[in-house]
Amino acid sequence: MQITRPSRQDWFLFLLMLLLIPLAGEPKIHPFGGDFASFRVSFGSPLFLLFLLLLRSFPRVLLGCAAGIAVVLFRMALDTMRGIPVADAFSLRSATFFYYACYALFFAAPRLTGMHVYEQALAVAFWAILAEILASFSELTVLRMMIPIQTSFTFSMFFHILGIAILRCFFILSFFYIFTLYATEIRLARKTKERDRLALLIAGLYEETFTLRGAMQSAEDVTRNSYQAYDCLQEVTNVADARALSPEILRIAEQCHEIKKINQRIYTALHELTSNRRVDDYLPPDEIVRLLLHAQRHYACALGREITFFADVQKDLPPLHVFLLLSILNNLVANAVEAIPQRGTVSLSIRGGGGTLRITIENTGSFIAKDHFARVFHPGYTTKFDSSGKASSGVGLTYVKQKTESFGGRIEIDSDGKNRVTVSICLPCQKLQQQDAAASGKRPE
Repeated sequence: MQITRPSRQDWFLFLLMLLLIPLAGEPKIHPFGGDFASFRVSFGSPLFLLFLLLLRSFPRVLLGCAAGIAVVLFRMALDTMRGIPVADAFSLRSATFFYYACYALFFAAPRLTGMHVYEQALAVAFWAILAEILASFSELTVLRMMIPIQTSFTFSMFFHILGIAILRCFFILSFFYIFTLYATEIRLARKTKERDRLALLIAGLYEETFTLRGAMQSAEDVTRNSYQAYDCLQEVTNVADARALSPEILRIAEQCHEIKKINQRIYTALHELTSNRRVDDYLPPDEIVRLLLHAQRHYACALGREITFFADVQKDLPPLHVFLLLSILNNLVANAVEAIPQRGTVSLSIRGGGGTLRITIENTGSFIAKDHFARVFHPGYTTKFDSSGKASSGVGLTYVKQKTESFGGRIEIDSDGKNRVTVSICLPCQKLQQQDAAASGKRPE
């Protein structure tokens, strides 16, 4: 059995065990009369089993000895307070030490810590029952040796101990496995939340890569124009002010070139990150949509909008690249949310067929004038302003259009001019599938 180093939490549980087990042993019943009347059945044993399952970083025999000593000392202290001599109290209570020590010894024998306890529930239950039966007879045997008695063990005593062991074992194991299941669900919920957060973060990096690439191009254009202006001023020799401006224009060109180099380094790092596709970067479209709508509901609430979301995703679609698809959908749905002044609906549909992925996003509560259709995809075009009156960047739809066309797809936008906007996208499915699936010719039905 491999024992790991106990943590601070393990030591806290260890001290808690030494405190609780003696206390849990006081609410008790005495199943036997006569010479074995001092033998008790209490909550100490099932609680000790619970600590054996929790404290797997300690040797189990050590736990048994520590618990046995704590119980004996506690019961001796109670006896002396009642006026019983210390020697008599020790003779009466020392057999309890062997119960806990033998319980831990027998339970440690099968080395159950080789796997998680919930993977071998029946084995844990069997060995727990067997350990309690053997520990009970060990305590009774020591009790016969410490206090000379003539009463022998009977089958009736055995069946009493067996029944008590089964009841106590399944009671505490039921509690333990319910607690373990609850803790597992909490961990899975946290992992899902963290995965969703990272997926949205990486999807946002795709858009930032596009924006940075545009900034690099702008810096390159400004640099080139500055050098051209510098050359023109050099040729105008009869204008004194022109020569005075030449160094300033050259300095501006050098600064723009430095900005371009900085942007280039950032762009390279982002490109390496967003190009690192792994198998777990691919998820079924319905899972991607679940992640998307979860984030957009929070976004709508943050903006104070009353928006109802609907989703219709074809069930048999293959797994698609999360961040590529999410970066497109996130822009379109967020754009719809921002365009709705107060309340409305957003409907998302994803269908497949003939190797093509068809995405439709429709929202109510806003509209686009027909004479604006030709401009909505132009960089900088926007109809949205924040609370301070500052316009948005106007690059979201531009990014979506460029990304869609880079995949060999197309995007269309339509509006009734009153209360509805519809965006339709068609994408080649193989561009978003895993490479092995795309190579095998797998297509959405």
